[in-house]
Formats: sequence, structure tokens, C-alpha cells
Amino acid sequence: MITHVNGAHPFTLSNPGLGNHQGKRARHGVRRVGRRLEAVALMGGLLPDPMSVASGICAAGALLSSWQLRRRAVRAEAEIGHLQAELAAERHAASHDPLTGLPNRRAFYRLAAALLTDAAGEPLIAVVLDLDDFKQINDRYGHAAGDQVLISVAERLAGFAGDNLVARLGGDEFAGLLASPTIDRRWIDHATRRLSETVAAPIRLAGCSVRVTASVGLAPVTGPAQLTDALSRADAAMYQAKSLGGARSPRQLVDSVPLAEH
Repeated sequence: MITHVNGAHPFTLSNPGLGNHQGKRARHGVRRVGRRLEAVALMGGLLPDPMSVASGICAAGALLSSWQLRRRAVRAEAEIGHLQAELAAERHAASHDPLTGLPNRRAFYRLAAALLTDAAGEPLIAVVLDLDDFKQINDRYGHAAGDQVLISVAERLAGFAGDNLVARLGGDEFAGLLASPTIDRRWIDHATRRLSETVAAPIRLAGCSVRVTASVGLAPVTGPAQLTDALSRADAAMYQAKSLGGARSPRQLVDSVPLAEH
């Protein structure tokens, strides 16, 4: 029986039959109930609706699931982006020279064929360029200096060609496919001279500067079917120019295909 005793808490058990331990547990239980009732009273005497509680729990669960799905989607997008970047890097590495960044031999033939197809029969000039006595650079200054020379030559060729195609075929040999307003000998001789002079400008190395010369061969080409033949003719012209040694400066030779004189 619960009665009110003067000077005691309104909810005090007065049953004398309860032991000390049981009495303490009972008193604690009554206090917890009292605190809950006081909280309910402060809330206006309203207890939450079980359906509302269940609905809120479901909404919270749905929100959590949505957040988790969004987080997974963001991670998946990041992973896809990472894989795409890796794929692009691998494709670039497979088609470009790792030292100079120019297209490699395989990429040159593929890009040149595409350019000749798009040119719709308009003439282009196939160029083959080989550095003279490049081995002496490696022997005298070391391979790091030789690499720097190749990088500098590649940058100069790319600057000279502009939007045209240039590539490193391997070693100290480079190739290009240049657009030409005409294929007359005067224009080709002028372009060859400018290209040779561009390559021959001093190249700064650690503590010194060096000059390299290049032997150049050119051949006109008007379609993708002629590309291999044009490069062979340009290559032969380049080696013929190299064999002249110091007889011509800079070394240059146009292939034997008759060109118009203007």
C-alpha cells in the first residue's frame, strides 16, 4: 500500500514487511516512474503515438539508406574517373615517346594515314630528319646530355611544325608530315633550310652549350597509299644528304621526284 507520510517523499513505500534490499529496489523503481510521469506532464501529458514513432524510424532508416547509396555512388564515380585516367595514361604511353613526348613510330603512321585521308588529295610533304654524329654527344657529355639534346630538338621540331605532325621514330631520327601551299622546289628548299637552322641553334647543357646539325630528306605525298613509299624516298634522300658530309651546310636534299621550278 502507498500512503503519504509527513516529511517523506509522496511516493514512499510504508509496507513494513519489505526488507531493506527489496525496499531500496522498490523505492528506486517508484522514483523512475515518477520521473517519467513528470516528463510526460511537462510535455503536456501527451505520450507519443506508436505509429508516429514507427513512421519516424522508417523515415530515418530510408534517409540513412539513401545517404549510404549516395556515398557508394560517389565512390563508384571516383573509381571510374580514376580508371579512365589510368586508361588514358596507358594509351598515351603506348603511342608516345616517353623521352620527348612526341608520337612514336606506330602512332606516326596511324596519324599520318588519317591526315592524308582527310587531305582529299592535297599534297603534303613527308620529312625525315636524322641528327649528325649524335653519338659524339653521348660519348663526350654523357647520356643525360644526349637526352637533353633530343628533348630540345623535339621541342624545336614541334614549334617549327605548328599544327602539323612530327614524331620520333627512334634514336636520333625524327619524321614529320607538313602541309604545303605548293610542292615547288623553291618552297621546299626554303622550308628545309629553315628546319635545319632551327635544329642547329645552340642547345644549353649543364655548364656549356652545343650545336648539332641534321640531315634532312623530303618527299611529296598525296594519299595514304603513298605514305610508305614517300617516307622511303625521304629517308633515302636524308642518307644521301648525310653522305655529303660538309659539302653542304646545312645538310639537306630533296628526293629525286621531279618538282616544279618557280
